Amino acid sequence: MTPNAVLGVERSILGQPWRWRALAADQRDDFAPDDLITQILLARGCPREALDLHRVPTIRGFMPDPSIFNDMDRAAVRLADAVTQGEQVAIFGDYDVDGATSAALMILLLRDLGLEARPYIPDRLMEGYGPSGPALVRLAQEGATLIVTVDCGAQAFDALAAAREAPVDVIVVDHHQCASALPVAHSLVNPNRLDETEGRAHGHLAAVGVAFLLGAALLRELRARGWFANRVEPRLIDLLDIVALGTVADVAQLRGLNRAFVAQGLKVMAGRKNVGLAALMDAARLTRAPTASDLGFALGPRINAGGRVGRADLGVRLLTTRDAAEARTIATELDRLNEERRAIEAAVQEAAEAILRSDRAVTVVAGAGWHPGVIGIVAGRLKEKLGRPAIVIALDEAGVGKGSGRSITGVDLGQAVLAAKEAGLLVAGGGHAMAAGLTIAAENVGAFGDFLEDKLAEKVAIAAADRALLVDSIHAAGGVTPELVNALEAGGPYGTGWPSPRVAVGRVRPVRVDIVGNGHVRAIVAGDDGRSFKAMAFRAADNALGQALLGAGTHRRLWLAGRAKLDDWGQRPAAELHLDDAAWAD
Repeated sequence: MTPNAVLGVERSILGQPWRWRALAADQRDDFAPDDLITQILLARGCPREALDLHRVPTIRGFMPDPSIFNDMDRAAVRLADAVTQGEQVAIFGDYDVDGATSAALMILLLRDLGLEARPYIPDRLMEGYGPSGPALVRLAQEGATLIVTVDCGAQAFDALAAAREAPVDVIVVDHHQCASALPVAHSLVNPNRLDETEGRAHGHLAAVGVAFLLGAALLRELRARGWFANRVEPRLIDLLDIVALGTVADVAQLRGLNRAFVAQGLKVMAGRKNVGLAALMDAARLTRAPTASDLGFALGPRINAGGRVGRADLGVRLLTTRDAAEARTIATELDRLNEERRAIEAAVQEAAEAILRSDRAVTVVAGAGWHPGVIGIVAGRLKEKLGRPAIVIALDEAGVGKGSGRSITGVDLGQAVLAAKEAGLLVAGGGHAMAAGLTIAAENVGAFGDFLEDKLAEKVAIAAADRALLVDSIHAAGGVTPELVNALEAGGPYGTGWPSPRVAVGRVRPVRVDIVGNGHVRAIVAGDDGRSFKAMAFRAADNALGQALLGAGTHRRLWLAGRAKLDDWGQRPAAELHLDDAAWAD
């Protein structure tokens, strides 16, 4: 038996070994006598000397000097000129949550500085991703003297060349991976520029995080000019609620500054100062203080629904309105669109799964008539189901495909897509390590799949060989309590790059198992200590985990592994376990 094996599990019901996360992280032979939260922090890569900094992540503790980033000071000076001279400014954002929150942050900050900037969010179906030349030129013709692109623009060579000819200044605020050549812009702020040095350490920031840093640089520049001698300086930290939303929804790694953004942003959001976010929380039937999970699974998808299957500007309008009635109207519409999006997504996923190839390290599927607004979600579903990178491509009547991909840890999909573009296989493409987007001619889909297979198969194999379920602690059934959940939450916020703690529980036997909702398996289990709790295996009715639970009977014993969560629907909160895996214990 491997010394690092948890409960002796070398092959679980889902076919994977269980390992201690802390041992995998620091190669200790046994646990040091630390409290549970210290173990959680250390297991996620926190140095011992930085434990206090990470226990309560603050902006002050993690904030870098914005000037370390290329072009940051140049961009701040140009924005300050626009503020002091009352110029017409347009904010050009992407149509996803990161784009909406980035645009909203810039608009709200400039509004507090006395400048009403114009938002522009392109239509996903009609205009596609990123700035286009006609759109930028049109904004200039309509009076804009400065355009700020957020969450897009790092690869918009033709569009920015057209803007320069217009002429109009463009500041690019982005976080997507860059090629060695950069488009011509007044300034291009992106921690993932290949010529970044110190700023490269912050390449995990979402675009809204980069926009926040630009906001800090702008306020510093205006402060140096004496602009606030007779004016109230805006409180940038009041905008951390939308920074947190964009960071989590864009699946940015929650380490370093991003942890501070989310930890402090959740506190701001709980105060419901932004009327649009308050209305969205009401539409999502979220009455308690929000968590990082709520941002990713309740609020983010509703903002995204506007850009996916509705009007692309609804998210920005919601986040920037001051009218509570308008906010309720938009939030209700986004909630409706989110339900519509779910139905479309289910149909596309079913069609995609019908044409999967099992012999590929990278899944690439394409279909005519698929709605391009849901392909990213479907790619994420396929990635989770198959355990390998997945790209889903929607082909239109002209034979042009819009694709979206999601990757696994250890496989940089954005870099591979950028290489495919440089190899002439794509019309456009880019992204970051875990997600990418692209435009492709239908006749190149096969060659593109072959390209990815050659480039990534070895990395996918290495990632698969390292696959194991990492566990943080073991508990008896009676240990699954609200107190445990609250204790574990103290190590958060959790998300990509800072995973929520996984606990192993057992031994337990099923008392009652049934299928609920959309293929979810619900089990009431009892431990050898006589205590019982509810366990949920989501979307598992047809997989090995769900089938094992349904067929276990009431006498077989299991070890369970998953996340301990609060079920607060009843009169008294109860703890339940959201299952990731299980193993036979007899």
